[in-house]
Amino acid sequence: MQISKTYRLQFVVLCAALIVAFLVNLSMGSVSIPMDEIISVFIGNGSSKETWRYIVLDYRLPKAITAMLAGGGLAVSGLLMQTLFRNPLAGPFVLGLSSGASLGVAILILGASAFGGFLGTLLVSQWSLVIASGLGSFLVLLAVLAVTFKIKDTMAILIIGLMFGSVTTAVVSVLSYFSNADQLQQYIFWSFGSLGNQSWQGVVILAICFLAGLTLSLVSSKSLNGLLLGENYAKSMGLHIKRTTFIIILATSILAGSITAFVGPIAFVGLAVPHLVRQFYKTSNHLVLLPAVLLCGSLLLLICDTVAQLPFSEFTLPINAITSLIGAPVVIWLLVRKRKLFF
Repeated sequence: MQISKTYRLQFVVLCAALIVAFLVNLSMGSVSIPMDEIISVFIGNGSSKETWRYIVLDYRLPKAITAMLAGGGLAVSGLLMQTLFRNPLAGPFVLGLSSGASLGVAILILGASAFGGFLGTLLVSQWSLVIASGLGSFLVLLAVLAVTFKIKDTMAILIIGLMFGSVTTAVVSVLSYFSNADQLQQYIFWSFGSLGNQSWQGVVILAICFLAGLTLSLVSSKSLNGLLLGENYAKSMGLHIKRTTFIIILATSILAGSITAFVGPIAFVGLAVPHLVRQFYKTSNHLVLLPAVLLCGSLLLLICDTVAQLPFSEFTLPINAITSLIGAPVVIWLLVRKRKLFF
């Protein structure tokens, strides 16, 4: 299906807005850097101060790229889940991936005290938290994928995913009950989500996972269009439901699992962005919706991160709180104004 001129124009506007938000995000923070100096850093004409160059290239640029990858990935995975389950309340973490990641981090933080000293400090580091979170999400993913081979009903898969999430959340609650104040505080800070302190190595790994999940999503775009018509109609069109479900769940797990591992559980974006996009893009064609939610998710999280930095202040607010405070009222207003039901 060919994309109309209107959609192409809207994509151009979104890309322009994303570039502006990207540059503003790089310039704002506890240290305000003029926009011309930001541009000179990338051009490399040597006019920028060395301190500004370090701030932009080693701290703000990895954080901004992480925000774009995380926002776009969560938005795409949310669209996949809402289409697969035909449920407007489905999000990227509906399969229990976030709960699995939380369980892995909770076990690491609680168990690190048993080793003590240098080893305990080594265990609770940035990479150890990433690995623990990734392993937790991966184990839940294996369980969900195993279920998809046994069960044909997608709604049953949704319920089982929610049950996996409930079990892991219960285990985390038990671990939190027996942890001390310092361990509990560290776990709570992780659960707030954070886009900062990302190394370039971490950004590259996240980008690879993002591209893998996005590729699977784009490959499934025609299958997603068929699922909107109902499973029976999709089967009559020759769509292999079980294989399609497997690919969609795998794509969602790669996107949501890797993002949670690196930045923590970030709420709202995956749930709300698909609804926002449907308000402005009057289409059910996923060849249009997928790039639209990708751009809007990246744009939204960049804006939220800019606000969370509290420009001209040394304080940074939890990104989870900002995404909900900014996004939820917008979605409520759009839904009340449009009065549009999804699916």
